[in-house]
Amino acid sequence: MIRVLVSPEPIDVTTELARIEALEAGAVATFTGIVRADDGVSLLDLEHYPGATETALETLAAEAVAHWRLTGAIIVHRIGAMRPGERIVLVATAASHRAAALDACACLIDRLKTEAPFWKRETRGRETRWVDARDADHAAADRWKTTLSDQ
Repeated sequence: MIRVLVSPEPIDVTTELARIEALEAGAVATFTGIVRADDGVSLLDLEHYPGATETALETLAAEAVAHWRLTGAIIVHRIGAMRPGERIVLVATAASHRAAALDACACLIDRLKTEAPFWKRETRGRETRWVDARDADHAAADRWKTTLSDQ
């Protein structure tokens, strides 16, 4: 099972966890990203490319499901304006064993930060600026590409 949702609505973690736990796998791993107030960020606005974003996320999830033989993968990502403390993303993976669920979850969050077509704009006081992925984000994603190519 693969579920991808891109929406301006708040993420309902309880519903999504119930959905993946219903698969009755031996392990479920999750990551929830929260908007940070780093250096005075008061607003984070995410834009995306409808259709292309969902396709990119579905491709990432399908690769993880195939590589780690997952029972399921869920990626729910917010778009629009969000304030510090709000959930921005939920990634959940289900597998027979914890190592596969944990690795797949880490892989998905690392790769979506650099491979999914989202554009982030931060507001700090009166200043608004676009935010690019950092070098550390690219390094984390590249590490998984090597893992996935070693099949």
